[in-house]
Amino acid sequence: MSTTIEGAATVAGEEKVQSRRFFAWAVFRAVLLRDLTVLDHDLKEFLPNTIMQPVMLVFVFTYVFPKIGQGIGGSSNVGRFSTLLLGGIVAQSVIFVGLFRVALPMAREFDITSELEDRVLAPTTVTILALERIVAGSLQALFAGLIVFPVAAFLPSTPIYLEAHWPILLTVTPLACFASSALGLTIGTRLEPRLVPLLASFIALPLGFFGAIFYTWNSLAPIPWLKVVVLINPLVYMSEGFRAGLSIGVVHMPLAAIYGALVGFSIVFTWLGVTGFKKRVIS
Repeated sequence: MSTTIEGAATVAGEEKVQSRRFFAWAVFRAVLLRDLTVLDHDLKEFLPNTIMQPVMLVFVFTYVFPKIGQGIGGSSNVGRFSTLLLGGIVAQSVIFVGLFRVALPMAREFDITSELEDRVLAPTTVTILALERIVAGSLQALFAGLIVFPVAAFLPSTPIYLEAHWPILLTVTPLACFASSALGLTIGTRLEPRLVPLLASFIALPLGFFGAIFYTWNSLAPIPWLKVVVLINPLVYMSEGFRAGLSIGVVHMPLAAIYGALVGFSIVFTWLGVTGFKKRVIS
């Protein structure tokens, strides 16, 4: 009789745990849908902010410079610069959108608005809420990469040697988006509103200029120390990964290094972001 009672209690306990998990992820989906709905309403702001910088970079470097005979993308290097720039531009759009669209709202919500308090009142765990912010940012980063890709692919006046390597592209893209958004959560949970201007000058600029956007990682061989130092920059692996998935004839970093680094950055930034989110919420 006691064995039957214990078995029934065990089954009831397992069903209760499963019910809590199901309910927690239902809340996760609801909050995620809410964030995507807000994004749909903010497209008039999101689209210009996302497209403007890539359009300017592509237009100047791959259209204006070749037309006026400058060396970058010029006749002596027809198509090569435009081809290697494509992966870098897509990677830049992904990481900057993932970073800014998560970090800036998080900084405001912690110290200015009361939206975070409303989120924490949702019937789920703080960890689930933190992961939802990463997933929402990842989807926005993915959308940014998709809308920038036609600009980077078709605006240059020089030919681009493009071929989609789908197994690489379909695996590098979600890793890059997730790592970017997790980085945004990590910074957003540690950034005070008064320090928001530093996000562009002390974080975004170094990421961009040393992120292998305008050059390949292998081309840094004449500067060995810099070739090693830039390995701490996640944008390097994203740029190289998109080149591997999109370009023909461009030497890129070994795929094992690209995947290993992106997975590693995703894990580290997720852990840092979730722990930082918990500390800020509890405090």
